[in-house]
Amino acid sequence: MLMKNVNLEEKLSQLKRKSLTEDDILTAVKDILNQDNRNDDAILETLSAHNTTTRNNFDIDLLETDNIYHIDQIKKMCVDYRLRFLDSRFFKADLPYEAIAKIKKLENDHNVSLSGFKIMAPSKLFKLENYDDPLLFATIGNGYYYLIHKWGNDLSPYRKVLAWPFKNFENLVFCVFILSMFLTGIIPDGTFHGEKTADNAGVIFLFMFKSLVAITLYYGYLSGKNFSVSVWDSKYYNN
Repeated sequence: MLMKNVNLEEKLSQLKRKSLTEDDILTAVKDILNQDNRNDDAILETLSAHNTTTRNNFDIDLLETDNIYHIDQIKKMCVDYRLRFLDSRFFKADLPYEAIAKIKKLENDHNVSLSGFKIMAPSKLFKLENYDDPLLFATIGNGYYYLIHKWGNDLSPYRKVLAWPFKNFENLVFCVFILSMFLTGIIPDGTFHGEKTADNAGVIFLFMFKSLVAITLYYGYLSGKNFSVSVWDSKYYNN
């Protein structure tokens, strides 16, 4: 009597039917999915919690060097483009699921629970306290951060130019100086004391310069604005 070849798939299916009912299988799968959802919830809770972590125990051999940035590089980017670099709990927009998935993958690969998340983004995307593209980081330690995920659209190429006057006090004064010279130059002859001469042009320039400085400082005071070099890591909208 010839023996019938063994179909491993059928044998495995039979073994499964003997050991588990259909309800047992569905319950087990549901438990796995629920566990995965609990992991998502745990990550979201960490992202919205107060950040006291100074380092994560990454496996340095598994990190991609292209994604490692020092705080000085992050600060320069924030100052140049007038961005904020704050704890993830201040971020008011929704995080894309790709960011959560990448956190989970990093945690599985490095066998660690990550915390100490930071986000670089324009200030309008943060819930700032009284007194365009997000990048999610996790702290490595000693001033280094690991870029986990970037989403959204690219920043406008003009943002750096528009933010340059507000980078620091020197830049603002220089821009006001240039604008004052421009306005002095376009004022037609006869506007002040007849034909424009070097003497009255100098007076007009000083008038323009002082007026623009006063307007700029008044606007900055009323709106609670400050220079990028001071606010890049501030959680306050009026500081």
